[in-house]
Formats: sequence, C-alpha cells, structure tokens
Amino acid sequence: MTGEPPDLSIIIPAYNEEARLPRTLARIQDYLDAQNFSAEVIVVDDGSTDRTAETSEKWRAGQPSRRLLRNERNRGKGFSVRRGMLAARGRVALFTDADLSSPIDEAKKLLEALAEFDVAIGSRAMNRGLIEVHQSEMRERAGMIFNFIVRIMTRLPFSDTQCGFKAFRRERCRRIFEQQRVEGFGFDPEVLFLAERHGLRIAEIPVRWADDPATKVHVVRDSLRMFMDLFVIRWNQLAGRYPTRIPGVS
Repeated sequence: MTGEPPDLSIIIPAYNEEARLPRTLARIQDYLDAQNFSAEVIVVDDGSTDRTAETSEKWRAGQPSRRLLRNERNRGKGFSVRRGMLAARGRVALFTDADLSSPIDEAKKLLEALAEFDVAIGSRAMNRGLIEVHQSEMRERAGMIFNFIVRIMTRLPFSDTQCGFKAFRRERCRRIFEQQRVEGFGFDPEVLFLAERHGLRIAEIPVRWADDPATKVHVVRDSLRMFMDLFVIRWNQLAGRYPTRIPGVS
C-alpha cells in the first residue's frame, strides 16, 4: 500500500464471525465517516470455518483502506491481534472485539488519552455503572478473580486487563507486539506487562460495555488457559525472552 499513512488503524480479530461482522463493520464505517481523520480497518480472520473470510472480502472490495489478513489455521486472539498490529500503518492502532462490546464511538476516550499516554486501555471495572448488559454472575466473579491473580503475578496495577478495547501509539508500541509470545486470550496481561517493563505510559479509561451472550470465551476452559499464560509470562521474563529496553523509549 502506498500513500500517506492513516491517522488510525482499527484491528478486528475475527473467528467464525460471519453473523456479527457485517453489523460491526457497518457501525465502524458510520463512525469513521463522521470523523475528520483518515483511517484503515483491518480484519484478521483467525482460520474461520464459516464465511467470515468471504464476508470480509466482499466488504473490502475496491476499498484500499479496508484490509483482510487470513491465518491459515486458528491461532488464537493474541496471535491475530499481534498480526494486525504489526501490519497496521496508522499513527494510532486500536483493536476491538468483533462484537463491539464497547461501542466504537468510545474510541474517542482512548484517542484523547493518547495525547498524553502511549497506551490507553478500556476498562469495565473502573465504573461498573457504564456496563449496559452484565455478564452472568459466574463470569463476572471469574473475571475479578483472574484480575486479582494478574495483579499478584505481574504487579500490573489495572482493574481490568481483559477488556477487548485498547489503543496504542503505534511506533512507540510496535516492539511490545514484536516481543509478544502469548497467542490466546491471555495475551492482554503480557502486552501490558511488556509496556510497563519498557516504561511506556498507560492510561486505564472507563468505557461503556455490553455483554454479548455469543462470546467465544469459555468461562472454565479459557480461564484455565489464561491462568497458565501468566506463568508463561513470568517464565519468558526469567528466561530472558523479553529485551529490557525499547530503542528510542526513555
């Protein structure tokens, strides 16, 4: 792709999202049409077995600001976000869940925070009054327990690491995605751990959010996997797999 880089890249990891993706893409386009900045939208199809790829191909036809990346097989949300982030061209790169649990117009909050910070993460826990549709009690409790364990094991200070709505000043943050190893749902603490490790400034921002019952996260299976990913993060640190400094970042 040639020409001036866009101001914003929006990355959407998608696995078997044939049903929800058209509405999400339409809402994002409506949002971008009302803005005065340039943007690109990147869908990363994570080896879907439905018509996610075909839906995305039809959507992007003849539009160079719309891109589709296809994983040959299902690799995980972390892998897909990493791939989209490394392919992005925007000054700022934002990833969002395919169901838009956080409405895309909440991006304004994150983008404004990046005037001062390097990373802005959406949070459900900072103001639960902004949650429009709650998860089941079991899911909410599991999320609170996981966040407590994240704080202990990584010393991250954030009240919600798992909200799928995060924005980054791309050039300053590119190296953390190059270093990212976790490919599943547990990638968020690793990305934030790396950002803190390298002295990047992180803002946690309360955002509107609504649970979608069609979520791909299995509360027991994926919680166990995310828990194990926390040990992987610590092991990678001890094994020296995370460089201690990002060039150009003070």
